[in-house]
Amino acid sequence: MDVAVTGSHGLVGSALVPALEHAGHRVVRVVRGTPSEPDELSWDPRAGVIDAAGLEKIDAVVHLAGAGIGDKRWTPQRKRLILGSRTQGTELLARTLAGLVHEPAVLISASGVDYYGPRGAEELTEQFPRGTGFLAEVCARWEEATKPAEEADIRVVRMRTGPVLSAAGGLLGRLLLPFRLGLGGRVGTGEQWFSWIALDDHVAAIRHHLAHGESAGVYNHTAPNPVTNRELTETLGRVLHRPTRIPTPLLPLRMRYGSELVDELLLTGQRVMPTRLEAAGYRFAHPTLEEALRAALDRH
Repeated sequence: MDVAVTGSHGLVGSALVPALEHAGHRVVRVVRGTPSEPDELSWDPRAGVIDAAGLEKIDAVVHLAGAGIGDKRWTPQRKRLILGSRTQGTELLARTLAGLVHEPAVLISASGVDYYGPRGAEELTEQFPRGTGFLAEVCARWEEATKPAEEADIRVVRMRTGPVLSAAGGLLGRLLLPFRLGLGGRVGTGEQWFSWIALDDHVAAIRHHLAHGESAGVYNHTAPNPVTNRELTETLGRVLHRPTRIPTPLLPLRMRYGSELVDELLLTGQRVMPTRLEAAGYRFAHPTLEEALRAALDRH
C-alpha cells in the first residue's frame, strides 16, 4: 500500500513511518518546503498549495500535522496558529483528495479528546457531543474540515487522541526531568482525568484503520484505563523511584504559559473510553498506565 503522511517528523509520525515501512508499505512524506528526498512531496497549507499530482494513485493518507498546543502561551496570535494549522491544512488536503482522478481509499485524520471539553468524571464515548472551550472548538472545526473528502466517498477516520506517551517527547518527555529530580507532584486537586495512550498503541491503531475497510467515523484513541492526575503522578513517581509529595506550584506555570492554557490543559480533563476501537477488535498492547510507562522508559 502507498501511504502519504503529513506531520511525519513529529512524535507520532516519526514512529508511524518506520512501522509502515517495516510492514511493507511505501510511505510518501508530505513536507513543507522543497522536497529533498524522492519519497517526499511538498505542500504549503497557509498558501493553499499542495502537490496534487504526487497524491495521484496514493492508497491512503494519514494526516497528523498541526502546531503544538501546550508548548507556548496562548496569545491571540498563537491561538490563530493552533486553529489555522489544523483547519487550513486539513481542508486543503481533503479538497485536494476529493478532486483527484484516482482518490485514496481512506483519509485518517488526527483530532483530540479536548473535543469533549471539561467533563469531570463522566465516562465519554464517541457518541457524546462537543464540549466547551477553545480546544473543543479547535477539534470540532478540525474534524469538520475533513468533510470534502467524506463527501467524495473517501473513507474518513477521525482520531480523537489523548496525550501520547513516549519518553522521546510529548508530555511524558517534558515530565521526566522534574520527576527524576524528585520535583514531580500533582497539579491542582489531582482529581482531573487524564486519558492517555501509549505511542505503540496509537501507531498500531492507525495501522488497524488502514487494514480494515469498515473503519470509518470517529474513534477515541485512548487507553481503556484513564487515570486521574493524582494517579498519573503517583505511578510515574513509583516507576522512577522518586517521591511525589509536593504539589506542582501553579503560579510559575501561569506566569510562563498563561492562565487560559493552564486552566484548560492542566486543571480540567476528560475520562475518555476507546469504545469503538475495542468494538472493532483492536487489543491494546499497553492497557494500563504503569506498564505503558515502563515500556516507554525501557525503550528510551
